[in-house]
Amino acid sequence: MTTRRRATFPATLAATLLPMLTLLAGCDGRVAPQANAANTPSAQGAAGVTATTAAANAALAKALPLDDQQDFEDARRGLIARPEGKILAADGGVLIDFDAFKFVEGKAPPTVNPSLWRHAQLNAQIGLFKVTDGIYQLRGFDIGNMTLVEGKTGWIVIDALTCTETAAAALAFARQHLGNKPVTALVFSHSHIDHFGGALGVVSPQDAAARKVPVIASAGFMEEATSENVMVGTAMGRRSFYQFGKDLERSPKGLVDTGLGKNVGYGTFGILEPTRLITQPTEEVVLDGVRFVFHNVPGAEAPAEMTMSIPDRKAYGGAENLAQTMHNLLPVRGAKVRDALRWADYMQDAIDQLDGAEVYFGQHNWPIWGNRRIVEFISKHRDVYQYTHDQTVRLINAGLTPREIAEQIRLPASLQSTFGARGYYGDLRHNVKAVYQSYLGAYDGNPANLDPLPPQESARRYVALAGGADNAIRTAQAAFDKGEYRWAAELLNHVVFADSGNQAARELLARTYDQLGYAAEAATWRNSYLTAAAELRNGPPKKGVDRSGFANMLMHTPVERFLEAMAAGLDGPAAEGKNLKVNLVFSDTHESYQLWIENAVLHHRQAAPASDANATLTLTKPIFVKMMAGTAGVKDTLLSDQLSIQGSRIDLVRFFTLIDKAPGTFAIVTR
Repeated sequence: MTTRRRATFPATLAATLLPMLTLLAGCDGRVAPQANAANTPSAQGAAGVTATTAAANAALAKALPLDDQQDFEDARRGLIARPEGKILAADGGVLIDFDAFKFVEGKAPPTVNPSLWRHAQLNAQIGLFKVTDGIYQLRGFDIGNMTLVEGKTGWIVIDALTCTETAAAALAFARQHLGNKPVTALVFSHSHIDHFGGALGVVSPQDAAARKVPVIASAGFMEEATSENVMVGTAMGRRSFYQFGKDLERSPKGLVDTGLGKNVGYGTFGILEPTRLITQPTEEVVLDGVRFVFHNVPGAEAPAEMTMSIPDRKAYGGAENLAQTMHNLLPVRGAKVRDALRWADYMQDAIDQLDGAEVYFGQHNWPIWGNRRIVEFISKHRDVYQYTHDQTVRLINAGLTPREIAEQIRLPASLQSTFGARGYYGDLRHNVKAVYQSYLGAYDGNPANLDPLPPQESARRYVALAGGADNAIRTAQAAFDKGEYRWAAELLNHVVFADSGNQAARELLARTYDQLGYAAEAATWRNSYLTAAAELRNGPPKKGVDRSGFANMLMHTPVERFLEAMAAGLDGPAAEGKNLKVNLVFSDTHESYQLWIENAVLHHRQAAPASDANATLTLTKPIFVKMMAGTAGVKDTLLSDQLSIQGSRIDLVRFFTLIDKAPGTFAIVTR
């Protein structure tokens, strides 16, 4: 459980093919020592807390009913067993450490927003839980929850977590305590990878086929699940390190939570194709003797998503349209803007669909019991999205810009006082800008912003206007000393962009981001600020998202998605004036494509090999997928009888040289 125009998987294809063709032609996260003092640097160099930040957090603690125990009772209710130890990857790396967040207890330290600290304590209630008769949940094995519904002969699994390793560990833990029953159905609530990526840890394709295990998902699931991130996956993956704090130490000065759960299992990802799609607004399906009523809710939290009722158990599953936090209309890692108005409408529908349910369970966070409380919970979420939408539109029509609207809008007291609707994962200010963008785009209407200077050039001129870097830093230091961290960050960002080697500016900006992170209520904002601070001190990561774990999932991705991403990765200026044509032939699937460059644009079409092509590359889809994931080695290429080249190998080299090779380690807070 990201935005330059760069190809993700095609870059690895070029990186894999080029050495071969030339020859033929002649976060994971670290656990810090416990008990970091608030006024001393952390293991990653995070600064101590200032009096201003500590005072702001203390004031918020007094303003909120942090001692309310209802959520803690809900989060602990039904605990059967708590896991210990670690979930490891095949190479021995740690994916999940069940002890990593044991420091999240007691009173909030001054380096963590007290509201976020409370939420982090609630998400730290991990283990196997009984939700109600015949329904269980595994929480804390990944960022999401695995829900088990007891059928007549086995387990109906709702959502398979992010990766094979975490899903297998969760299911094994459940069987240890509930009995070794088979999986008799698998349900995917929606098309985000933290809900299906562990499918092969739940049931193997061979077992699913042999036993005819139903795999249920909503219409459009496979298209969305396999195509998401292919086009801008490199950038989105890079920015996800910020959102989830992947490489932050686990400490009061680092990662304490993600908002939706403790952290993400970055392991081996897979998928199973659905055997049945829910295509109607509401459909009833009986799985292993249990009656489910599925409700299609596409285009809000995910492009393909469905909620569900289990009437005979008096239970309602909200998928991820509902969580114990305000959600994102636009994640800080980047995505397509989500529809706030549609989301609010789905919440009203959910109230009408409860059908007397006495327990709500979500695919993140903890459940709620009692019909009255469930209706109140859904109503508050409905009104958060409706209010955000309507007030943003009102101020749009009054002529305000996104930043002005974000500065003005505050939720009414009745919504602010509800912990489950506060912004631990989403944030009201960011959501306001998403609503603006969905209607009017990123441009705010001021012609000064039609064609602004690029950041580095603008930064150099601002620094000169400020009287030089030293003067700008002195001004920023004065702002920092007065607790004006947003202004200090804006000033210092200019200095660092003008001269990324200015260590004084980098360190003061890092300290500024530390304070902004310590005060942030949204886990995603805290993680972004603190990751930025760590990178200012230590540099960007040496390695981007490891695509080798995606191989099983990519086998289900249509070839056209990769070719579209290749086109988006073509270096247009370098391709100008070049006219090259390549045939791509898949010997196992009997598909063939023509790829050609014309007017510095890479085109493709499914067609028989062209006789006038410069070269023909024939290979199997598994080899192609390995190339996409960057895992193809010499045996897969030079020594494989599943790959051959006809025509000009030199032209093939020239062709793939024009595809950008983006490693996904680009700088974000420096240039």
